[in-house]
Amino acid sequence: MKKRLMLMLSAILLFSILVACNSNDTGSEVNEGDSEQSNEPSSEEAGVVNKEGYPIVDEEITLSLMAPGTGMAEWKDMPTLQQYSEMTNIQFDYITPPISDFQTRLNLVFASGDVADIIFAAGTGNLTPGMEVDYGQQGVLIPLEDLIAEYAPNFQALMDENPEIQRSITTIDGHIYSLPVINQHPTSAWPAGPLWYNGAWLDALGVEEVPKTTDELYDLLVRFKTEDPNGTGEDDTIPLIDVQMNSSRTWFLAAFGMKAWGIEDVDGTVRYAPMSENYKEYLTYMNKLYAEGLLDPETFSQSDEQKKAKGQENRLGLFPDWFSFFTTGQTEEEALNNPMFHPLTSPISPEIVLPGNPGISRGSFSITSNNEHPDASMRWVDYLYSKEGRDFFDQGPEGYLWEEGEGGERIFLEVPSEYPSSEDYRGTLTPAYGIPVPMLVDLVDGAPRSEFDLFIEAETQAKVDPYAETPFPLVYLTDEEQDSVNTIEVDLRSYVEQMEARFITGVEPLSKWDDYVSTIERMNVEEYVQIHQDAYDRWASN
Repeated sequence: MKKRLMLMLSAILLFSILVACNSNDTGSEVNEGDSEQSNEPSSEEAGVVNKEGYPIVDEEITLSLMAPGTGMAEWKDMPTLQQYSEMTNIQFDYITPPISDFQTRLNLVFASGDVADIIFAAGTGNLTPGMEVDYGQQGVLIPLEDLIAEYAPNFQALMDENPEIQRSITTIDGHIYSLPVINQHPTSAWPAGPLWYNGAWLDALGVEEVPKTTDELYDLLVRFKTEDPNGTGEDDTIPLIDVQMNSSRTWFLAAFGMKAWGIEDVDGTVRYAPMSENYKEYLTYMNKLYAEGLLDPETFSQSDEQKKAKGQENRLGLFPDWFSFFTTGQTEEEALNNPMFHPLTSPISPEIVLPGNPGISRGSFSITSNNEHPDASMRWVDYLYSKEGRDFFDQGPEGYLWEEGEGGERIFLEVPSEYPSSEDYRGTLTPAYGIPVPMLVDLVDGAPRSEFDLFIEAETQAKVDPYAETPFPLVYLTDEEQDSVNTIEVDLRSYVEQMEARFITGVEPLSKWDDYVSTIERMNVEEYVQIHQDAYDRWASN
């Protein structure tokens, strides 16, 4: 009661001062934080936020939060958010337009100024790096670095452990306007869904080790085509398959010394890979596979569903997918026999090169200048970067998806019959489903792991983790740089994509390579590379 009385007297005093200073505001209602917009929490507000323990605030507050909705459940009904509100004493008004409409709605609220207190799980596709810089410099998004230092010990510890995080989220004006997703899952370094070998075919041919060079792979693909590994007695095998090269391209570019199908850095020097000699060697190799029937002739015309149908007919020797049984239709137990593709070397790239996912996805949590409680907001989100908070937001509270066993392990419960799968049910319990929630992504402590989970981790540790490196860091561009990149990139990417298919299929002979490079040069690629070099240099010196 004494505390409330003091707050009331303070509010009355503040109101009197404001009226005396600004006669034009006599009709406005004055609350804490209304007197003047600031990028830092007031000392009075900071005093009511508990830096440790829960609740975060002794007096309940309500904030507005805008996020993309998955349509699985209303956020106000999700047990995870309900329990976390009880725990923190922070309630929310949720604004969750469908994912398909989210970017449009976000742009509208930014334009109107009627933006929520928190922008949550937007992701870099909706809250782009350019928007972070633009709205940060306008003061719509507030700087977060001081709030992190004071109210986010979990996230600060992650930055201390991995300095690339801070460099990747610090904009060109030296501020942090958005927190990222930090992915430390065993598969987080995958540059894309892997390629998988048909283990039964390897057994039939007596192959004990998967290829490690482009020549060894060529020899194996020839055997897949000519030695009837599926035992049908027919010429129906497809040694290698993809859809538009969208999944396997990453792995084959790496075999010829490239980390990206575009901008990459090579020891600090930026280059445009699709005009390099390495890329010409990649096209030459893939054209050879296509010409000899080792690469599916329908690669550039089929759908993913058609690819999967061929896999379920046991016609594929090497194929892309997140897990092999997604294509083959096998059980997880059967898929244990399908080894992961090993990175290849080639005459032009004798050392293994492999792009890796940096495990940092930006644009996931921002605080706007409308927020009167930025310190409490930062403490609220910091929990998600702890192991306990990660587990809580990943699988929800106990009693729904899981319960604790006698030994402290998690035991998964039977999913209610109205839900097709445990994932569908999980999407009604927590917002951490299908959107980039700002959190630490990793294995849940105590959760059971199948033999297949352990197989995937072992394959990753042997074939990805030792080699993976970021193709190009997460950089920020100035407005002028971004405008130039946008203008150049559309036509450049379209041309390169079109010519890749033409070169691989032989519609365009590789004797036209010099003409291809000349065309790219006329598309302002030099400016495009220089912009990224400048951005890289800023990032490296941050």
